[in-house]
Amino acid sequence: MNERLEKELSFLLECDRMKSIYRQTYILADESRGMSMREFEGEEQSYHRRENDAEHSFHLVLFAMVLAEHSNEEIDLLKVIKMVTVHDIVEIDAGDTYCYDKEGCKTKADREKKAADRLFGLLPEDMCREFRSLWEEFERNDTPESRFANALDRMQPMLLNYTKGGISWKEHGAAYEMVRERNCVIEKGSEALWEKMSACLEDARSRGML
Repeated sequence: MNERLEKELSFLLECDRMKSIYRQTYILADESRGMSMREFEGEEQSYHRRENDAEHSFHLVLFAMVLAEHSNEEIDLLKVIKMVTVHDIVEIDAGDTYCYDKEGCKTKADREKKAADRLFGLLPEDMCREFRSLWEEFERNDTPESRFANALDRMQPMLLNYTKGGISWKEHGAAYEMVRERNCVIEKGSEALWEKMSACLEDARSRGML
């Protein structure tokens, strides 16, 4: 038996669970896709549902590839891609903590650390170190790559929510000041992206989304 391969496959199968961890951000529905989603989920769900962690991570990879030129600093794009791919794996155990849930945020760090111990521990030792290091760097937000990765992680749900008419903000009664305070960290990774999202926030407020 190839022990290394078995560990790698065990980790990969565990990560399939990301597909069932749903976030607060709604997908942008497109009825032009025809019946493909309706056949499996039903019409109402397919055009009015939240994204899952796997979809979020995939979308962030595309954000990184397309928007890398707007980083404030020179970055290693491959490292950013790796970082946004692994950054939410801990939510398999820890769950998705809504960013404005004050009580949930009190235990978030401990829950995610325990999750990182178990999940990255499934990998061979060298991979465990690499993945854990990427996750910890993202959390610290203290390098060019982590600053840009965090900017994208804040921008993606914000952009979807804005495009969707502020649906999640309205559901949770989010205030303009609250949303701006949380997302202004985008500027540390990209002034250009924050300028765009700041304009979206102002428009959202003027149109009653916040």
